[in-house]
Amino acid sequence: MDSSNGHPPKPGRLLTGRRQPLDRICNTIRTRTSQAVFLMAGPGIGKTALAEAITERLAADMIVVQIHGSSSLSRVPFGILAPYTAELTAEDSVSPVAVLRSVWSYFERLKAGRDAPLLLVMDDAHHLDDATAGIVADMISAGWASVVAAGRPRPGLPQPLAQLWYDGLADRVDLRPLNREQIEEVLAHALDGTVPAGTVDTIWSASGGNPRILDALLHDAAEGGQLAKRNGIWMLLDPLPPDGPRLTNVVVKDMLRRTAAEQEALKLIALAGPVSRKVIEDICGAEVVRSLLDQQMVVESHGTPADLRIWNAMFGDALRLTISVSRSLQLLERVREHLATSPAGSEGRLRAVEWALECGVKTGEPELLEAAGTALAHFRNRSVRAMAAKITDPALVPAAHAVQARALFNEGDYAGAAKLLDGCWLQLGDGPGAAPALMLRTLAHRAMGTPLAAFAADSRELLRTSPAETGTDSATDWREQLLRMLEFGEAGNYAALEHEVQDLRSRNPGSGTDPALLTVGAALLAQTLAAAGRAVQGLDAGLMAASGLSSLDSGVFFFNEFVLGRLAAAYLAVGDWESAERELVDYAARQPRDAAAFAGSIQVLRGYSLLRQGRIERAYQTLLPAVETLRLNDPAQEFRFGAALAFYVAARLGDAAQSSRLELDYKDSPQGSASQDLLATAYAAAGSEYITRDGKGLASLHTLATTPVVSARSGTLLELLGLCWDLGDHSVIPLVHNLAGSVQGRWAAAFLSLAQHWESADADALMEMAARLENEGFVNVAREAYARASSVFEAAGERRRSRQAVALREKCDHELGERFREGQFIAAAPTVRLTRREQDIVELAVQGLTDREIAQRLMVSVRTVEGHLYRTYVKLGVRSRDELSTALAH
Repeated sequence: MDSSNGHPPKPGRLLTGRRQPLDRICNTIRTRTSQAVFLMAGPGIGKTALAEAITERLAADMIVVQIHGSSSLSRVPFGILAPYTAELTAEDSVSPVAVLRSVWSYFERLKAGRDAPLLLVMDDAHHLDDATAGIVADMISAGWASVVAAGRPRPGLPQPLAQLWYDGLADRVDLRPLNREQIEEVLAHALDGTVPAGTVDTIWSASGGNPRILDALLHDAAEGGQLAKRNGIWMLLDPLPPDGPRLTNVVVKDMLRRTAAEQEALKLIALAGPVSRKVIEDICGAEVVRSLLDQQMVVESHGTPADLRIWNAMFGDALRLTISVSRSLQLLERVREHLATSPAGSEGRLRAVEWALECGVKTGEPELLEAAGTALAHFRNRSVRAMAAKITDPALVPAAHAVQARALFNEGDYAGAAKLLDGCWLQLGDGPGAAPALMLRTLAHRAMGTPLAAFAADSRELLRTSPAETGTDSATDWREQLLRMLEFGEAGNYAALEHEVQDLRSRNPGSGTDPALLTVGAALLAQTLAAAGRAVQGLDAGLMAASGLSSLDSGVFFFNEFVLGRLAAAYLAVGDWESAERELVDYAARQPRDAAAFAGSIQVLRGYSLLRQGRIERAYQTLLPAVETLRLNDPAQEFRFGAALAFYVAARLGDAAQSSRLELDYKDSPQGSASQDLLATAYAAAGSEYITRDGKGLASLHTLATTPVVSARSGTLLELLGLCWDLGDHSVIPLVHNLAGSVQGRWAAAFLSLAQHWESADADALMEMAARLENEGFVNVAREAYARASSVFEAAGERRRSRQAVALREKCDHELGERFREGQFIAAAPTVRLTRREQDIVELAVQGLTDREIAQRLMVSVRTVEGHLYRTYVKLGVRSRDELSTALAH
């Protein structure tokens, strides 16, 4: 495995995300569309970098003069122009006319007879004094010079310059923080390799789109090893560091520009935030708070009362780390009385507890437990562990251990989580945290490789020997019912699960644990029904499970993710790709951006969805990063499933190196749930067949299809037969025909249509069916129908109609992202046989992508691209890229 950090090249000022405003401003200045452009942006957004880029781009065509505003000279008339007015007398140095003449004389000497326009570039123009601003405004109005003035929206440009914009004599460009797409562009430019969505999201969230913070974070994380390249993919191995040298330097330099009062207020807000605005105003003064808000150094909530926090969480964390413990304690003592009398939300109370712990101040244990629960909701695992470890009250220790176990689970320490839960799950009694703790204990032991049957037997023995701790008869205990449902789900026994779920729904009144049990039971029922071919009913069960999530405390156990995976799988079994994607997108939008524990699981579901749709290339691009993410943290135990899917698509696309590695990942990983493991086995067998083409993988699929555990799951069996068919095994078509009619859902109906028409000699019926399936969203099935129709037309001598069917099949290929595709169903193949990878690379090369861009798109090395292109040139008899299009056209 490639474990080198692969330090990124210096992204410079990260102008990759600023090409559009750069081009626009330079074009405006060159064409004299406007005599002046005002570039406005908050601190760190990149106005200085953009001004420097404008200077560099226009220096060859214009005479550029650079001026930098200064806060120390903002009250000195013409102070900033002193280098150009040195020859003036003291009396003339304050005369606008004399200063203008002197400056213009300097510019004329600078031109030295060159017939080139003058460009005045001013940075920090918000610090210009009014007198200087008036001189610049006169130069613009007279057409003596073009001006690019970069400044902050608050306090804004001096009135003489602002008036030009109001009068329409100047353009204004407002730079915003980089959006996600721009961040992704920056990372692609700065890092040599693939940057998965999870890494992009985390860096975007942490930087807030601020280029200065982004630059610091990228370098600190790469140099500190938190950001490293694994198998060609840039992964965040640990949280982004708030104490990196570059980010610390950004904070220190910024603080040096602040007044003493502003520094004090910022430190208090960083240490206590979110904190009531009134508290900071009482201590530091309302004027200081207004100044910091104007400078956008702090942001204010819209609640009542209004809270303040540092504009960027990473900046705030870094600022806190620059404050010594003794100074932090002084500030805590200063603000404590105000905090005690000011209401605070749960996040504010959490920060207060964290601050007290940082200073070594004793905190009540109930407050510690409450704060640990809040920290868990925000995935601040380190804080959770620190708080929970300090709780010694016997009445609170079981709950503290459960919360601490979840934090360890989030970090991938399943053994540590299991050990804590083994000691507390019975002590929690029938309280609201009892069922979540048992579910988490189950998953922690499963992650360690313990079979469910052995875990359940051990748990029952503990229940039998510890009745005093539960207070109930183990035969009727809710814990026994939960264990039964887990076993029924593992066995695929949907009838027994239906009975348990119905029992839970009929209880009136129910116990306090019933909502959690009902949610788990309904989610398991959704999974077993979908596997059994009853996907529509499974979807109903999944929606029932989802409807109960709002009433559950999901702090200790991840009910949301447990239900989401099964609900999305039910949608996929039905064939409703759009709803499955909507559920995954909605989940991502609801979660904290730094909650990366389940990112890999979500991406595996996305990749599986794309695979079911036939979007193989996109599935590959999604599954490879997902597997690397799960290698770091796999709370839902989906690594084996994800590795099998990724191995399958890599093999199908002809990527030998990746498929070989992923096959080992699949074989060496522990088993997951029974339902997923069956699918993993099937996809791995199909992947092996794509590599060897010796019939052994296909034989393994046939053997698997005849086992009782698969034959009892009609939905799983149909998916397995589909893999056989896609490998070119037409012997399964009658089986598909007989089975698909008994499997619920639109996907099974589409497959049934294809099987019914496959042996038909009615090409018109095939074409009609293919068009219908394409409109219904089953493009991959429609593609095979078009391919079959083209073969039938060709056999009947109808060449024109055969070409028409081929064109429609190619349209499907294009929609699926597979313009070139080798397979058993393709009627028209090129005379020269290119491998799938060669075809992909050739297509991108014809589109004009460079070798490096192709490598990044396909997640391979540049050397691999070069080698494939060379072999393609030999096969096609061409010498360069320029000849590829012509060769392929023939």
